[in-house]
Amino acid sequence: MSLFLFLTVVQALVAAALVGVILIQRSEGGGLGVGGSPSGLMSARGAADFLTRSTAILATAFVILSIVLAALAVDVTGGREIDTTLERGGAAPAKQTAPADPLGGAAGDTAAPAEPATPAPADDPLAGAAGQ
Repeated sequence: MSLFLFLTVVQALVAAALVGVILIQRSEGGGLGVGGSPSGLMSARGAADFLTRSTAILATAFVILSIVLAALAVDVTGGREIDTTLERGGAAPAKQTAPADPLGGAAGDTAAPAEPATPAPADDPLAGAAGQ
């Protein structure tokens, strides 16, 4: 389990580095690319080659880590069985004698039953829809 956590942290670091390297690269529109001196390793061509190689290496490491973590996750969770019972391990609830009234409270309440609603006037347009 500790190997799985370690590789997860390494993959997060690789992903962050990959995002950073991709954002630094100069795109056709300029992007977030940084300028450099015209000579040496950090010239435009040298930086582009370095960033391209870094992107390829980090992307390869990310894919390999993803495959390894998927294989480890199968091994970690492969031994479990699915519980198909509905029992939650506790006392069973008491059996109700009458269905609960959603407006009048819980079943078996000693309060007096609610009075029936008064009929709607004949000119009420919603009266017919409520009775259906």
